[in-house]
Amino acid sequence: MLEVQNIFVNYGAAPALWDVSVNVQDKELVCVVGPNGAGKTTLINAMAGLHAVKSGQLRFGGRDITRLESHRFCEAGIAIVPEGRRLFTQMTVMDNLELGSFLPAAKARRAERLERVLSLFPALKVKLPSPAGSLSGGQQQMVAIGRALMAGPTLLLLDEPSLGLAPTIVLDMFAAIRQINAEGTAVLLVEQNVSMALETAHRAYVMEEGRIVAQGQAKEMMNRPEIQRAYLGVEAH
Repeated sequence: MLEVQNIFVNYGAAPALWDVSVNVQDKELVCVVGPNGAGKTTLINAMAGLHAVKSGQLRFGGRDITRLESHRFCEAGIAIVPEGRRLFTQMTVMDNLELGSFLPAAKARRAERLERVLSLFPALKVKLPSPAGSLSGGQQQMVAIGRALMAGPTLLLLDEPSLGLAPTIVLDMFAAIRQINAEGTAVLLVEQNVSMALETAHRAYVMEEGRIVAQGQAKEMMNRPEIQRAYLGVEAH
């Protein structure tokens, strides 16, 4: 589905990603983990067309989208839930959700997709007329994910969905992510909560200093001594 092939990305003159290759197959759930400053957000923003790729290639469904205009990534089937949610806090929850379905194909299925979002996040039903800024952090994250789902993506990009959420809410959020994937949407998850990400994903990539330093099946990665030591706080014997 999505193939990221040997990409380099700069911030101005400063290199941010070096020779990074990642792929997500149809209906797969893949995570990218690593410490702060590793380049995870830069990578996911490049996948969403929000950062220009200096060299290398992005392919989606066999199509080269490396130079595609950023506003056309959603039309191609890619939706991103950005770090920090970035809701329009003075607008209602309903208005925020509808913003995800302004393309003609999505607008035609708006009612159906709204029903799906509210089934996934029933707590939002009574909040539809409320300003998004009045919601709790967890509810705001639900709105951000729901807004992306309103576009009907085949690939959902999630940037730090657990950031700033209470532990019980994090469990609910990851359960929702698993359900989204189980219903047929491919997911690429960027996450600092390494243990939850590895428990949730099928495959995993580890990033450090703008490079992919390890990859493999998520369950196998959890058992690697170097991963346990560096990211899970476990001393393996």
